[in-house]
Amino acid sequence: MKKELGIFTFKDLLEHYPLRHLDKTKVDKIKELNYTSDYTQVAGKLLHSEILGEKQAKRLVAYLQDGTGEIELTWFQGINSVQRILESGQQYLVFGKVTFFNNKVQMVHPELEIYTPEKATGKSFLDPIYPCTEKLKVRGLNGRSIAKLTYGLLQLLTPKDLPENLPESIVKQYRFISRWDASCHIHFPSSEEMHSHAVRRIKFEELFFAQLRLGFRRSERHRFSHGFTFDKVGSRFNGFYENYLPFELTNAQKKVLKEIRKDVGSGRQMNRLLQGDVGSGKTIVALLSMLIAMDNERQEDGQHFQSVLMAPTEILAQQHFNSLESLLKEMPVCVKLLTGSSKGKERKETLKGCEDGSVNILIGTHAVIEEKVVFKNLGFAVVDEQHKFGVAQRAALWKKNVLPPHILVMTATPIPRTLALTAYGDLDYSVIDELPPGRQPIHTIHRFENKRPQVMDFVKEEIAKGRQAYIVYPLIEESSKMDYENLMKGYEEIKSFFPEPKYWISMVHGRQPSDQKDTNMQRFVKNDTQIMVSTTVIEVGVNVPNASLMVIESAEKFGLSQLHQLRGRVGRGSEKSFCILLTGLKVSKDARERLNIMCATNDGFKIAEKDLEIRGPGDIEGTRQSGLLNFKLASIVQDRVMLEVAKDMVNNILDNDPDLTMAENLPVKNHLKLQQGKTVWSKIS
Repeated sequence: MKKELGIFTFKDLLEHYPLRHLDKTKVDKIKELNYTSDYTQVAGKLLHSEILGEKQAKRLVAYLQDGTGEIELTWFQGINSVQRILESGQQYLVFGKVTFFNNKVQMVHPELEIYTPEKATGKSFLDPIYPCTEKLKVRGLNGRSIAKLTYGLLQLLTPKDLPENLPESIVKQYRFISRWDASCHIHFPSSEEMHSHAVRRIKFEELFFAQLRLGFRRSERHRFSHGFTFDKVGSRFNGFYENYLPFELTNAQKKVLKEIRKDVGSGRQMNRLLQGDVGSGKTIVALLSMLIAMDNERQEDGQHFQSVLMAPTEILAQQHFNSLESLLKEMPVCVKLLTGSSKGKERKETLKGCEDGSVNILIGTHAVIEEKVVFKNLGFAVVDEQHKFGVAQRAALWKKNVLPPHILVMTATPIPRTLALTAYGDLDYSVIDELPPGRQPIHTIHRFENKRPQVMDFVKEEIAKGRQAYIVYPLIEESSKMDYENLMKGYEEIKSFFPEPKYWISMVHGRQPSDQKDTNMQRFVKNDTQIMVSTTVIEVGVNVPNASLMVIESAEKFGLSQLHQLRGRVGRGSEKSFCILLTGLKVSKDARERLNIMCATNDGFKIAEKDLEIRGPGDIEGTRQSGLLNFKLASIVQDRVMLEVAKDMVNNILDNDPDLTMAENLPVKNHLKLQQGKTVWSKIS
């Protein structure tokens, strides 16, 4: 049980909650079972049993009849132990998942017990159904066995063993039942109403203590993590803002800048997550923040603070460099690029400039965190597309100065607020939820494979207008030979639709040498080629305003966030842009749902919310937040309102009592101490 279900202590057993409850008085008729039936309970007389097949195909089959029909019960494992309790003519109560095989109603590996009429009379009660594994079932430990163990444990415990762990004011305000009652009724509820009360109480506990742990991290960082104080906004910021800012900032951008200015002027080290949809203007916010850093000097020597921007790919780093260098060309700001491709004299000069302080802003890939890169006075660091970097890579930036620089973590993949509150709750959180004026929505269309000729004709129409187009192929594994062959096959097919010299095509994929990849990309950027055939390497970091059309091949193979990122490569100019999702004729239900969402909205936050509903939170937390999303009952999708309430409650408590010393908060503090102990109650031997 330890290895299979993760149950090591009595506390683990008590928190191994039932999947569902079954009304023991409710027994379905066999004739009423159909293809829509799920887990159910039937009762009847066992006609006979027999062993069929040999070796791997060996199985035990029994036949149960209830007067309305007959059901086949099948076991492929634990045959000997099951066979010993089967007796022809005996009445059995059987529980399991209904399936149909050769039009026969069937249950595979059902649970059963001897049935007497008394079991169907008297007061209604709910029977817990626990998650279990086939391996444990074979060994005789099934869901009913776990129920008996849990019931026995509850008989040994008293309310003193489960003291209150929430402040009394919260319990009263939200009318929660006691912790003891919740533990009893989550397993063996006296009614459906009491079960609902228990679920509500336990869900809140899970969300509350997850937010409390994050709150402690954030509070400790705010209290003890000293940082550089940027209390001036000087000539670099004001000069750029007043003379060279290419467009008016949106209200959302202004709001985020105020949050950043407050952070960097507080004397604490900033760790802020900035998220915004594709094209929302995160980079200009980062640039203005770096200019604030440059406007401030170190007191000891009057040295201006330096900044670094780290991007996940050379293409994206190069794009950032080109963009910032162009924006700052009239400003007294030195911007340099450092990537794996930086060589010789250029590399030496960049490293020297970082060390002597003459480089004000360094842009690069993970090369910027190498030991050879030494800064004179690094005060501000931007990590773009943060999910592409590991924890250790981000942490390496902290070691580039005596005090850690202020950190701005950016992502163009919108994260639902509920997920951000949990997975990134120890970071301060900013969002740009407004697109700059003038950006046209991208018209997204789904077309099946049989419409390919019409799609290619539409590509020709756009090119005839002077526009450019992307055609993207899925690449599941960068090193996969099959994926590479599919790309090459697609490339040849595209060439047949668009023959040279009337059309020119670039191709970019991960197996190309960096210089070849960059050359092909630059040809497309300069409009020397009209079509870019690519894998998902262009998912981020490609900015070609003249590209008005994105065709995504085998779109059913992509996730929602990736489809949205790819679509964001177009719509960057003033012309109307299109995204065509090209799929095979057979599309799964989930894939069709993704395609419908893409065609219905351009809002990345709505797409992210839907993606969370479809896929769940997944493993977005990495090593930084390991364990915080492993709730037993709570869901950050279904319970988003409760999550917001829990976060507000935690913030209020920590603002007024950061060390939990007030009497009201002692139950919380005592619970945390118990949780931090090596064991909770005793281990199960």
